[in-house]
Amino acid sequence: MSTDDKFGKSPEHFMVLDAVSRDINNVEKIARSTKLNNQEIQFILSDLLIQRLIVKIEKKGFLFGKKKVYMGITDIGMKLLNSKKQELEYQKQQMQQSYDSGDNAQLQSYMDANRMWMPMMLFSGIMDMMIFSSMMSFMGMGINPMESAMIEDSAGTYQDASSNGGDADTHSDDNGTTGDSDSTNNDYDDNGAFDSGGFDSFDPGSGGYDSF
Repeated sequence: MSTDDKFGKSPEHFMVLDAVSRDINNVEKIARSTKLNNQEIQFILSDLLIQRLIVKIEKKGFLFGKKKVYMGITDIGMKLLNSKKQELEYQKQQMQQSYDSGDNAQLQSYMDANRMWMPMMLFSGIMDMMIFSSMMSFMGMGINPMESAMIEDSAGTYQDASSNGGDADTHSDDNGTTGDSDSTNNDYDDNGAFDSGGFDSFDPGSGGYDSF
């Protein structure tokens, strides 16, 4: 596998890639779920397109034949994402073992080495929010704003799912892609599809993770 070193050290790229893999292809919804700002998400989506980890999926709309563009993850993108998740799962297991054995020093060492990846681990469900909070309390460490937002969002999602009987707010297009349909972001049309004009510079012949 050949990867760009900067990309490999960017939790934000993997969070957006993970969101797209779940059919969250609306910038406003990605922002809400990842806690990243819209401008950063636009930049990351462009980067993921250049790396050929995601692709644009075009579909004609019902009104005036206007095209709607959605983001979809590629096979290369999915392999890279799964590889990173396996790596993070291993790190989580190491932290869990240190926590279970009461080894504060070892746990703090693992936490310091992986702290930047905590939002991704919480977002992807690799790290349980309650366990993470307990680990931080055990070490006497504070939770930063990004981690706190992730924990609160996870708790809110669980409560909403419980109160609604587990129903989710999704839509389905002709290709079977599901995701949230409402949006207030100007880069999307009324149905939440990405404005294709935002990625005119994408070159399908550019380099990427071809050798993954």
